[in-house]
Amino acid sequence: MVKKRRKKSGKSTVIKILYIVAAIICILLVSAGIIYKRYMIDSFTKDTFWIYVDKNSKLEDILSDLGSKINKSDIIKFARIARINHYKPSDEPGAYRIEPGMGVFKTYRKLSNGNQTPIRFTFNNIRTTENLSERIGKTFMMQPEEIKNLLDNPEICKSYGFSTQTIPAMFIPDTYEVYWTIKPEKLLDRMYDEYMKFWNEDRKLKAAKIHLTPIEVSTLASIVEEETKNTAEMPIVAGVYINRLKAGMLLQADPTVKFALQDFSLRRILHQHLDTDSPYNTYKHSGLPPGPIRIPSKAAINSVLNYQPHNYVYMCAKDDLSGRHNFAETYAEHQQNAIRYQKALNERRIMK
Repeated sequence: MVKKRRKKSGKSTVIKILYIVAAIICILLVSAGIIYKRYMIDSFTKDTFWIYVDKNSKLEDILSDLGSKINKSDIIKFARIARINHYKPSDEPGAYRIEPGMGVFKTYRKLSNGNQTPIRFTFNNIRTTENLSERIGKTFMMQPEEIKNLLDNPEICKSYGFSTQTIPAMFIPDTYEVYWTIKPEKLLDRMYDEYMKFWNEDRKLKAAKIHLTPIEVSTLASIVEEETKNTAEMPIVAGVYINRLKAGMLLQADPTVKFALQDFSLRRILHQHLDTDSPYNTYKHSGLPPGPIRIPSKAAINSVLNYQPHNYVYMCAKDDLSGRHNFAETYAEHQQNAIRYQKALNERRIMK
């Protein structure tokens, strides 16, 4: 009788232990499920946003940045994971795109692993290397002077096949995907690669047919783009300058005088301006200027390569001040166009 009771008692104890173990496992599974849902599945944002981490960023900076985009409970979760794992943001600087569907852990893992997202770098309507450097400095994790010092360095420019005057031609305006943390030297390498892709065999052949190098095409395109923003008119304007080059005439392009003076606000070029002593002044120096007077757009470059053949060697802004031009084959006709334009400026009291 005693032995049977002991067996029953022992069996009951084992069952109880199994129940307890099963209960613990259930609790752990439920807890794990809750944690998994909260940290791995639950999305803490409905909108895409960016987090920028630089080499001086601290965890408090990241939490502050998140504070304006997600709720407080999710910030607490992120901070908890970050502190447990001794996360140091400055170890993995970069631009990180956080998208709907990403939970706390996925966001933390993205930042801590340095899985940054390329940013879209767009530039156009840039006149000088100073303007370009400022645009780059505002876009990437670098200071404007870092890139400007490279563009002003003759040896650096020479390594890419350019001079400090022609280096603007290496930058082809477009939208590029680039990492925010890219180094200045690497950015120049990227722009050179894009330049080489743009100047394919077809474009090189077209340039050769008009007896211009790719850099000279960009230089002429920069003048064309300064003369007109009307893309339909660009091939005609390009044809005027190509005709003048072929005839050995001075280009006499007003935009080159503005560049020489570094005064782009001028609307009226006066005789005193034409005496400016600069290799960029095409009223005094024959041929093309030493380099582009702006970073020309693809449209402007293509307008030179595909210029419209004609006999015009003169052009003058229209007297309606629309930005378009009247074209002429003879100086007498050009003079009549110029008189009408000057009269329009006088009537509107545009003196400079």
